[in-house]
Amino acid sequence: MKFSEIIHEFSHLFFPNCCIICGAKLLSSEESVCLKCLYKLPKTNDFKEVGNGIETLLAGRFPFERAASFCEFSKGGMFQSIIHHIKYSHREKLGIAMGRLFGKDLLGSDFICSIDVIVPVPLHSKKQRERGYNQSERIAEGFSEVTAIPISRDNLVRIVYNPTQTGLGKTQRWENVKNIFKVVNPSEFAHKHILLIDDVVTTGSTLEACAIALSKCSNIKISVATLAKVL
Repeated sequence: MKFSEIIHEFSHLFFPNCCIICGAKLLSSEESVCLKCLYKLPKTNDFKEVGNGIETLLAGRFPFERAASFCEFSKGGMFQSIIHHIKYSHREKLGIAMGRLFGKDLLGSDFICSIDVIVPVPLHSKKQRERGYNQSERIAEGFSEVTAIPISRDNLVRIVYNPTQTGLGKTQRWENVKNIFKVVNPSEFAHKHILLIDDVVTTGSTLEACAIALSKCSNIKISVATLAKVL
């Protein structure tokens, strides 16, 4: 065992690092969630199914190739805890780890075979300074690490600092995100198939607003991947 690993294990005796789901002590190779809980993740596997739940949700709202979510999000469920820690508890590495897992599931599938670039749903610069990072970008980093698909970080931008979507109805959510995104250089995405990545899809309003901004790029194709879909 390396000296750094010895120090890591010794520190756990006094400051135990526990699984955010079950509370069990984590091994040095585990990050935030133990392997036992990872095996219990409520995966959708809906990338295998054309016309799945998220595709039905987004159908007719904007043109897209495919859409999929990694896991189901239910109130009080284990994935709600994971999303909460990624967004609000500075667990950036957890977001990257979940992105890796999602990427591994999709690796080699028809879902991503023609994707040119990953585009994480952006935060407003003020919001990102407040949080310290963009959770969708961290998810995209893990996804990119596994799939080797490059990330575009600064071409799709959020130009309006809008209130949180939490607690809003479907119509209110759409009004809250309408016209808040912009593509800085449309030619960068021209003739590309992009994968739009977000953390959670509820009504699809944010994804729709992003897609409307992206649709101004010539001959663009859009697919969607979210870490979770609210049931």
